[in-house]
Amino acid sequence: MDVAALALSLISLQAGNTQQQIGDTVLKSNLDAQRNDVLTLLGASSAPSLANVGPGVGGNLNIAA
Repeated sequence: MDVAALALSLISLQAGNTQQQIGDTVLKSNLDAQRNDVLTLLGASSAPSLANVGPGVGGNLNIAA
């Protein structure tokens, strides 16, 4: 194996490693976005949703009486 072939193989390995790191970063970003979407759909926010309660629930409450 000559020096040029060895150098080319090292450069190729380094380029492959860089591509793998970029792919991992993009995958993690996509998974985080999907996790946030699911949590939003499930209603796991700081304030509970009143979408599925009966009429009059969650309205104004008179605490002066």
